Amino acid sequence: MVPDDQIWDAIKQECADAAANEPLLAGFLHTVVLSQPGLEDALSLILAAKLDNSTLPALSLRDIIHDVILEDESIQRAIRADLQAVVSRDPACPGYANPLLYFKGFQSIQAYRAAHYYWQHDRKPLALYLQSRISEVFAVDIHPGARIGKGIMFDHATSVVIGETAVVEDDFSMLHEVTLGGSGKEGGDRHPKIGRGVMIGAGAKVLGNIRVGEGAKIGAGSVVLHEVPPHTTVAGVPAKVVNVPASALPAFDMDQSIDDDDEEPAGSVSEHTW
Repeated sequence: MVPDDQIWDAIKQECADAAANEPLLAGFLHTVVLSQPGLEDALSLILAAKLDNSTLPALSLRDIIHDVILEDESIQRAIRADLQAVVSRDPACPGYANPLLYFKGFQSIQAYRAAHYYWQHDRKPLALYLQSRISEVFAVDIHPGARIGKGIMFDHATSVVIGETAVVEDDFSMLHEVTLGGSGKEGGDRHPKIGRGVMIGAGAKVLGNIRVGEGAKIGAGSVVLHEVPPHTTVAGVPAKVVNVPASALPAFDMDQSIDDDDEEPAGSVSEHTW
């Protein structure tokens, strides 16, 4: 791990080493990283190449994404926080270059950030177009109206769905096939609100305008229909409280187990369907 202001130097060094070790990738690594002046430039180029099509080619997309990143310093901070999250939480990630170059979870979140910016600035047709392309390319469908914090990790990320009025606070981790969706046809504020430090296991579905409290953990494959208290673990279909997480912020340790957590909370709360 390195400080945020050293991430770009670390990425360049990792790419230089990779180019030396694998000549077949040397041209690619030089183009997208080693010849670029900064992280924002490299990321814009990579995302534009991924999202390129005949409607909006890569050159146009690069400007669309790059302008947003340079305009909004909060996005710049979020990019670095998301990189730190992946490097610190994913044992399959050997350095900072890999998420930038290859991890669609990281890439899809950054592309969403550009779409969200345009949604907020009343360019909704462009935002919705970007959402559609992100979904097609990455198999990650995040409505541009959703609000997502920083320090976010989507591990694997395939088939992630996040609805329009969902809110995800900082320091959040989840795996593939997670849905933060509505519970029916109602309009208005209809999607989940996820607290800081929450971890959601693969295939879980959280449905409706409910809150998942800070430091909660949701087991893989669970269906959550009611609010989850802070610092509790829920699992099952429908989900029930089973115990409490072993750490205050489960997103950081990514522990998928249930049996190894701390003992069940006192009282009969585990009998309640969550």
